[in-house]
Amino acid sequence: MSYTIEGITGPWELVIGLEVHAQVISSSKLFSGAATDFGSAPNTQVSFVDAGFPGMLPVINRECVAQAVRTGLGLNAQINLVSRFDRKNYFYADLPQGYQISQYEHPIVGMGTIDIELESGETRSIGITRLHLEQDAGKSMHDQHASKSLIDLNRSGVALMEIVSEPDMRTPEEAGAYIRKLRTILRYLGSCDGNMDEGSMRADVNVSVRKAGEAFRTRCEIKNVNSIRFVMQAIEAEARRQVEIWESGGEVMQETRLFDPARGETRSMRSKEDAHDYRYFPEPDLLPLVIDEAWVATLKTRLPELPDAKRARLMRDYGISRYESAIFVMEQVTADFFETVAKGRDAKQVANWMLGDFFAALNRTGRSIENSPVSAANLGALLDLIKDGTINGKIAKDVLELMVETGEEPAAIVEARGLRQVTDTGAIDAAIDAVIAANPDKLAEYRSGKDKLFGFFVGQVMKAMAGKGNPALVNEALKAKIGAPSS
Repeated sequence: MSYTIEGITGPWELVIGLEVHAQVISSSKLFSGAATDFGSAPNTQVSFVDAGFPGMLPVINRECVAQAVRTGLGLNAQINLVSRFDRKNYFYADLPQGYQISQYEHPIVGMGTIDIELESGETRSIGITRLHLEQDAGKSMHDQHASKSLIDLNRSGVALMEIVSEPDMRTPEEAGAYIRKLRTILRYLGSCDGNMDEGSMRADVNVSVRKAGEAFRTRCEIKNVNSIRFVMQAIEAEARRQVEIWESGGEVMQETRLFDPARGETRSMRSKEDAHDYRYFPEPDLLPLVIDEAWVATLKTRLPELPDAKRARLMRDYGISRYESAIFVMEQVTADFFETVAKGRDAKQVANWMLGDFFAALNRTGRSIENSPVSAANLGALLDLIKDGTINGKIAKDVLELMVETGEEPAAIVEARGLRQVTDTGAIDAAIDAVIAANPDKLAEYRSGKDKLFGFFVGQVMKAMAGKGNPALVNEALKAKIGAPSS
């Protein structure tokens, strides 16, 4: 079912395009040797080039170019062997040069695609228009002084990849799925860490509305949205605002807006500039960027296994479901953890434990898989203890809790706390006899035909044995003791 906004005049369709700014993982900036570490003291990572000192010339960072090419390859996009940097002229306090070195007519990466999957299971291909390299601006801070704005130039000159989509998305869900998929690809490639809360990945959201079958109407751009949830909320809010304007007889003006999450609304920032307002012209201090085709081919051979390919392989090699594989490949470290545990074991059992008790324990303790107190080797060792009969599944859950709490190996926990499964048939028979003696009324009900009470007896025996009875032996011995109910 298609997503529309219902207005007075009927349904309206959304048209959404995204411009994602992804900070390139590199130890130095795009045109200078200054560091790029996040969280450093203000203005401690600024070269003369970044500060816009006269006569300072930019020098291209080869690794930033390589990262852009890797990303283009990961997006199934065209790599342009010849590209060009341009000056984008505008004036703001955190842009010390008075212009931004960017790419306009001749980007390093051309058309590509990203396949996204929605909650319904539907798959859609979203077009990539281009990827270009540019330098970031500094940061204006308006809350550090009562009457002045302060400027931190640490971010000035940091390499960005601006990844521009086609206006192919029609719902907030599709936009969220697109950003999640793009972030996963970038993290697999190692070209951007995707940390939206640190500002290393942020989105400009272009939204317009139209009646079915119409040409595109005027769009507005919502600037610098820094979370997937806010992107989806901003789209909804802006689309509703535009519908109200059109239906009241007004006209949506092309402009740049900001999203206010507290109020759930967008507000005007400035009229939207066109390309000619920026007076683009070729950057005179940089030659055209010419890339060797053999170098691109070498980079392609060194690409990691990307999410879609990894997902298909996990399903094929381990027999896990499409849903399970989708969860695991969202983060490369999670997929690697699963494969380490699943090697030589029942992969379905591994998936069940990871998606159930293991992830629940991590969430409850506020940990991620990167800093998990339970290693892949130790989770595998826990499952081995179930398989060889040392412990049963119920005890294993308790052992896992202790592993999360202490970081100890499962075998050591089992031995230290006397948690070995009881397989002594004499002890099992004694526990059954005690339960039967304590519940003659339940036994009579069972034998009269209430076969569901068998589970009651199993539970009582396991409780009497502190959960350490071997479930298979308990079931077998109990059947022999109390027989089958009357039919």
